[in-house]
Amino acid sequence: MSLSAGFAQASELPKPLTKDDFIAFDAKQARLGQLLFYDKILSGNRNISCGTCHHHDLGGTDGLSLGIGEGGEGVGLKRTAGKGENRIRKRIPRNAPALWNLGAKQINVLFHDGRLTKSDLYENGFNSPAEEWLPKGLPNLLAAQAMLPMTAQFEMAGNPKENQVAGAAHDRIDKVWPILAKRVRTIPAYGEKFVDAFDRVNSPEDVTMVDIAEALAAFIGTEWQSFDAPFDDYLAGNENALSMSQKRGLDLFFGKANCSSCHSGALLSDQKFHALALPPFGPGRTRLFDPTARDVGRMGESDDLEDAYRFRTPSLRNVTLTGPYGHNGAYPTLRGIVEHHLDPLTALDNWTPDQAKLPAAPWLQKIDFLVQDDKREMARVRSRVDIEPVKLERTEVDDLLAFLKALEGKSALKLPLGRPAAVPSGLSVD
Repeated sequence: MSLSAGFAQASELPKPLTKDDFIAFDAKQARLGQLLFYDKILSGNRNISCGTCHHHDLGGTDGLSLGIGEGGEGVGLKRTAGKGENRIRKRIPRNAPALWNLGAKQINVLFHDGRLTKSDLYENGFNSPAEEWLPKGLPNLLAAQAMLPMTAQFEMAGNPKENQVAGAAHDRIDKVWPILAKRVRTIPAYGEKFVDAFDRVNSPEDVTMVDIAEALAAFIGTEWQSFDAPFDDYLAGNENALSMSQKRGLDLFFGKANCSSCHSGALLSDQKFHALALPPFGPGRTRLFDPTARDVGRMGESDDLEDAYRFRTPSLRNVTLTGPYGHNGAYPTLRGIVEHHLDPLTALDNWTPDQAKLPAAPWLQKIDFLVQDDKREMARVRSRVDIEPVKLERTEVDDLLAFLKALEGKSALKLPLGRPAAVPSGLSVD
């Protein structure tokens, strides 16, 4: 590939993504997964679906800093925190991660803290929060991930005593899945579709949560594939695919700005964990012994002090569509998160709570920014920064942002299946 003089050399750039870089999913299973993805039948109180927080209209996310899970109403910025006894008890502690290219073969870790990886530790193929209770037979990391949100109290399961699923979740995680599988397979339309989509399913009675998870994975893994951005055309040898500003941004990204030290490879993520001193807020993903609201990131999974406040590097594919940004959605704009990377501690000092996109929940307002008043915790956050400040002119930041726009796929807003108009359960579709 011949690149214009003055811009990043071919040896510095990733290899282009191709169809061969992705798991080959079954088309019938993907179409079935589309229905399940938007069907609230998989939640304890039948009031939230995967699609509620990973919506097509919002680039596969929810447009919020911290999500409103079980008990909320609506989608995106119009989502409310519910009312009366059904109102939410807690915000989702972290930003809803984007779904782009999660079906890539090179993906080896999921969630902001990496709590799901491939592993033989529990003899089921994965190291996950379900440990040995995760069933065998899940074909890939994405299917294993699909099993987990529906067991989480504040995401999809609901509160204790509200429903059978929530009760099971507080007994043992694996007791949730048979309940949900029975709900699905006893709906005639679903039973028929599973028999048609899976060779191993001979009758609706055979359907298990493993089959449901595999269908969800097939949908997510095919629907959110994206490798037709101007950047991809440029990698394929078309030097005219990028504007001059985008080429300057590319040169900064792979050079002076040092973005590619973490956002590397074809997915623009090293799949590792880094501390950026992002402004903390919200309930935090606390551990059993944490005395107050906080989020120690990767350390919560690894129990290694070296991992404190480190979070997984996100892919930048279609990043223009997936704000707010950061593991807790601290920045509503790309410029904000880019400028934070350039000078983390100054940005931390200058951050203001009004930047967080949090639907009103007056009963939670005391905890929303409580961590900001904890001087010791804020000092700990400040003490862990893995990136060095970089001085860029505003015009250079403009060029970086132009390059990030070049990572947006041409078909990203026109995905193959989209949101279904209706689902077999007859429940409403968000």
